[in-house]
Amino acid sequence: MKFTENAKIISAECIDTGIYSMWIQTENIALNAKPGQFISVYSDDGSRLLPRPISICEAQETRLRIVYRVVGKGTEEFSGKSAGDTLRILGPLGNGYELKGKKAILFGGGIGIPPMLELAKRLDCEKSIVLGYRDSLFLNEEFEKYGRVYIATEDGSTGTKGNVIDCVAQENITGDVIYACGPMPMLRAIKQYAEKNDIEAYISLEEKMACGVGACLACVCKTKEKDHHSNVNNARICADGPVFNAKEVEI
Repeated sequence: MKFTENAKIISAECIDTGIYSMWIQTENIALNAKPGQFISVYSDDGSRLLPRPISICEAQETRLRIVYRVVGKGTEEFSGKSAGDTLRILGPLGNGYELKGKKAILFGGGIGIPPMLELAKRLDCEKSIVLGYRDSLFLNEEFEKYGRVYIATEDGSTGTKGNVIDCVAQENITGDVIYACGPMPMLRAIKQYAEKNDIEAYISLEEKMACGVGACLACVCKTKEKDHHSNVNNARICADGPVFNAKEVEI
């Protein structure tokens, strides 16, 4: 079930270059949110008709947190908001991750790191958390409360030099199930790693969205099975995802 709310901003701050964190007071969205879901955030500017999809970083009773990167006029507008302002939001959207009681490896890369925080909190199992950054870090210290954290950076300034798969190899990280969110090259590498090692894997796909509710078919990915809506081999990332079993999608 999804809800449209005019939500009050509790706090808003910049936590890294171009990265913003915002806590929002909601009536129903936070209470119903699952790890891996997202919200659509609407602009106050009437010329920007389409909402911006932003993943849910944390959900606590009637409060939810979003952590996002400024990439255009819409997110730039949101970054100028402060405590006491309001946002029109729709959510929770998407399917989220299925929680399993298996030894888990959580992968987060770039702006795909925030949605893994709520997942790390809710998974009641042994877990390794592998975070990939280009250079500077954000949120990494918050993950340390929920599992062993490993870091990979492209420039080698912190942790393993390279990507998250390089980190897994260097640190001898093992697990029985994988959860991942991040840029497509990272997800492709994780899908290949999971197939090679016969590990169950669930990946959250990032894609530009229009409606955010599955009506426009603007955000589709190729699948092995035919979609019952269009009778072709695709799925709507906003409605059928964003989380998929890695075996079911072609990326």
